[in-house]
Amino acid sequence: MFLPKKYVLALLYIFSALQAQSWSEKSLERAELLFNSNQYFDAITEYKRTLFFAKENDLSAKVNFRIAQCYKAGAFFNEAINYFGLAERNSNDDLFLFETKIEVIRCNILRKTTSRAFQLCNELESDSRFISKIEVINFWRGWAYMFADDWENSSKSFSKHDSQKELKLLCDQVQNDKLSVTFAKVISYILPGSGQIYSGKILSGLMSLAWNLAAGYFTVNAFIANRAFDGIVIGELVWIRFYRGNLENAETFAEQKNIEVANKALEYLQNEYRGLKP
Repeated sequence: MFLPKKYVLALLYIFSALQAQSWSEKSLERAELLFNSNQYFDAITEYKRTLFFAKENDLSAKVNFRIAQCYKAGAFFNEAINYFGLAERNSNDDLFLFETKIEVIRCNILRKTTSRAFQLCNELESDSRFISKIEVINFWRGWAYMFADDWENSSKSFSKHDSQKELKLLCDQVQNDKLSVTFAKVISYILPGSGQIYSGKILSGLMSLAWNLAAGYFTVNAFIANRAFDGIVIGELVWIRFYRGNLENAETFAEQKNIEVANKALEYLQNEYRGLKP
């Protein structure tokens, strides 16, 4: 006795669905093993194979999230953001949604698109579903400010998070160690070379002062001796050149010093800080 065709097709459909589910589960298990052993790019291939067999949106959200994590671990931040977006669209869970949005913020911090990170932080803060997560949002906003070289606002953000005193103190220290570029230029207008000395370039500052004094002396002496042409030539070609160079060097050296201070802090965060990082 043969079964009607429609029953045969129904049985085949059920069998294929069960088989596909079995394949997706096995593929997900293999992908998780690869992920946990830090074999991220092999894990991406296996996760994508899982997606091919998966039928459930919940599984799709989880798998896309994992793929994004793999790309982030390999520093492929654009791809990571794309897959975090897919995970977000396939999820109906608010906690998972928040975690996914935070991961996107972290990727933007790492690729230094800090303006986008600030925008996302503001969007999360204005979302009534995440009122209880304000401290977490301020924590990552603080990291975004650090990568944007705004250590003052970074300190303010970390001050809103009771457990982040170490990061706040670090930001305050960087802010204190940084030089005022404006002050370096102003004192160089008044006394050539003082801006370089303020920036720690003592020899350069002394040489700049000496050259300006010498050029000024010969210029004034030429006018006193009624050698106006010599005075004009020395003044315009020598003295003004050294004076402008003094101002430019004061600004450059102060900026370089500030970069060194910021880079030293970021190096500490990368190599020695043991807390949560982007």
